[in-house]
Amino acid sequence: MKNTNNKKEQLFRDRFTLGEELGRGGFSIVKKGVENESGVAYAIKIIAKNQSEDELALLRREIEIMRKLRHEHIIALHSVYDEEENIFLVLELATGGELFDQIISKGTYSEKDAANIIRQILEAVAYMHSNGIAHRDLKPENLLVTGDNQDLIKISDFGLSKDFGRDNLKTSCGTPDYVAPEVLRGTNYDNSVDVWSVGVITYILLCGFPPFYGNNDQQIFNKILKCEYDFPSPDWDNISEEAKEFISALLVLNPNERPTAEQCLEAPWIANKAPREAPLENKMKNDLVDYKERRKKYVPEKS
Repeated sequence: MKNTNNKKEQLFRDRFTLGEELGRGGFSIVKKGVENESGVAYAIKIIAKNQSEDELALLRREIEIMRKLRHEHIIALHSVYDEEENIFLVLELATGGELFDQIISKGTYSEKDAANIIRQILEAVAYMHSNGIAHRDLKPENLLVTGDNQDLIKISDFGLSKDFGRDNLKTSCGTPDYVAPEVLRGTNYDNSVDVWSVGVITYILLCGFPPFYGNNDQQIFNKILKCEYDFPSPDWDNISEEAKEFISALLVLNPNERPTAEQCLEAPWIANKAPREAPLENKMKNDLVDYKERRKKYVPEKS
């Protein structure tokens, strides 16, 4: 068994050269890697195998789900190297980085741009749901940008994803700003939690701050549980009614009243690619920068 692992490790090291670090999570590091033979660059997710059995089981579930999904707007898993000390996931490289960074660096950014971003996310979500997968952690950090014009959106990080056709969805998971109320209530839920998250993301893409806010997680949760949000002036004065109607349809307490991802794609704001092409206010970008900085400093509260 040991010789087999050494052979696999040698194969990975022979085939790829690791480069700069692209990011890291609680249990993994992502580095840029180049396939020596082809010169093609990938994102290499490196997971140490000294994790608990539960963590490794989640990783294997993530791999199983990613192998099942092939879509233009989902980061592709190319190969897996399971070695003695580490597991290497060879992933498609998104050259434009995280979505928020791309928006902040763009010269102009309009409501039409936001609608195009959300359309791409919804196409991927509709595909996932049609294949029985709920992502359960849609948030800006998991939305990457690539393509020749850096306008192609890719969903990443399927660590919390689950097959809702096979398993009950009851686990409390996700990120405070984006988590649906039924998840907080601890009841069974379905893939409509992803639609709620898309509603939150849409709101932020148009004004630069989240619909539910507070000084701590509990204050945020209380507002989510009451679905307590608005479209404050002056930030929303120049945003179209179609955009507000779209968000209002997704951010509703009863999951049965939310549209499916397929239905969201038919909404006027998405189907007509938004009515406004004028650049959004500079304040939006400034607020987005502030929000991103707060997100970087965020430390989950222990329960």
